[in-house]
Amino acid sequence: MSSDPNQNPVNPLPPLVVLLFLAIVVIEAAFSLGAQGVIGGPDAVGWRLWALQSYAFSGEIFDWMVETGQYPLDHMLRFFTYSFVHGSLTHAAFAGVILLAMGKMVAEAFGQWRMLAIFVLSGVGGALAYALILDERIPLVGSFPSVYGLIGGFTYVLWRNLGQMGENQYRAFMLIGFLMAFQLIFGLLFGGQKDWVADVAGFAVGFGLSFVLSPGGWSRVRDQIRHD
Repeated sequence: MSSDPNQNPVNPLPPLVVLLFLAIVVIEAAFSLGAQGVIGGPDAVGWRLWALQSYAFSGEIFDWMVETGQYPLDHMLRFFTYSFVHGSLTHAAFAGVILLAMGKMVAEAFGQWRMLAIFVLSGVGGALAYALILDERIPLVGSFPSVYGLIGGFTYVLWRNLGQMGENQYRAFMLIGFLMAFQLIFGLLFGGQKDWVADVAGFAVGFGLSFVLSPGGWSRVRDQIRHD
């Protein structure tokens, strides 16, 4: 038993993780309650559609920016805003649960601001992959590319720990393997979009960034470059 009787039995969540989670929850609550007529009046029924049109990441808009060489701020912001607009309550709920679990572990291992950097940059990387690899007219929405980036950070922690213990480091990838297999089976059974490309890219970005953003990571990378 703990020697400190005042110790909190529940390990509190890092504040930045809570803020990200609340951003998802508050926005989704507004959409869901508005669609049911609880808040916002008649116009609230269209809030989700308006948000999808205004803040989702669009591969078509990205192609237009590249072709014309014009990069308006409101379109560039879509790289970040799409992570907080979801297609449904279930979509947002799953993303929020993974965010709480992975965000807590990555923040405790790397620090809150580095966790936030992984979350944000993984979302950007996922959107870029979605636009460059695919030719999809369906906009990209939701936090999954970003939270998959956090899974990448968590995988890095496991990968390092297993290596230090002399065990098989490939075991660290069991979680992402299970999630992608589940996503594949779900898509085959019920049909699905190709947004898994953005999820995989988000994971790759998160895992790659962890080599630099983990405590002492930049020093290890610099020493490795010098050694090579």
